[in-house]
Amino acid sequence: MDGARVFRRVGAEYVRRYHRLDIEIEAPAPSEPALFVVNHGFGAAFDLNVFAFGAAIERLNLDRPVTVLSHQLGWQFGLGPVLEYVGAQPASPESVRRAFAQGHHVAVFPGGDIDGFKSWRDRNRIKFGGRTGFAREAIDNGAPIVPIVTAGAGDSLLVLSSGEGLARAAQLDKLFRLKALPVTLSLPWGLSVGAVGFLPYLPLPTKLRTRVLPALTAASGEHPVAFAARVESAMQRALDELSGAGQAGS
Repeated sequence: MDGARVFRRVGAEYVRRYHRLDIEIEAPAPSEPALFVVNHGFGAAFDLNVFAFGAAIERLNLDRPVTVLSHQLGWQFGLGPVLEYVGAQPASPESVRRAFAQGHHVAVFPGGDIDGFKSWRDRNRIKFGGRTGFAREAIDNGAPIVPIVTAGAGDSLLVLSSGEGLARAAQLDKLFRLKALPVTLSLPWGLSVGAVGFLPYLPLPTKLRTRVLPALTAASGEHPVAFAARVESAMQRALDELSGAGQAGS
């Protein structure tokens, strides 16, 4: 079994048992290569949404591999071989085109650190930060977009601030393309700046809910900005519904 599938299955089993993950699939994934667009909950590689996405992929029973695009920071810090072993590639237009040329599905988390390190008050918001490149790649490669939305991960710790001001002050946006440096309260790290999100933490046993939405395709002549906004709006509606159900059941 390849590393990507092992990683997905281990992560999927964890969120099923500890976070009582529910998965709703509103439509089967397209048979042709598709672009899965996924929201962050909190964090980077250790984000619970990453594991929930893996569980959804297992449920979809896809007939082709999935290449997951990840922030290039991992490669800058020498973690590329590990990330590639579990099926990830650095996020770039070249990675998207190469994966589609190989007949793979592609998964992207367009919000990156802006979405992944958002504060507690924004935990139920989709935050793509104006990024629309995913929509352009879908249009240019003739691929449908399949949105996958997860709610609940933001309740697993307390994010006091996204730390966007701290990241700018430290010039991390220029050095590492990192626009946020979260201030968090979590187990076992207590109060920390920046560490949680990159390092694993002990999440509270919040319930996770994931929904696979029907595929979206760009209309003839639709601008990537408009298509991206349509995808983001559909995902926000789903997140509103999923997080509302979570609050009602808590």
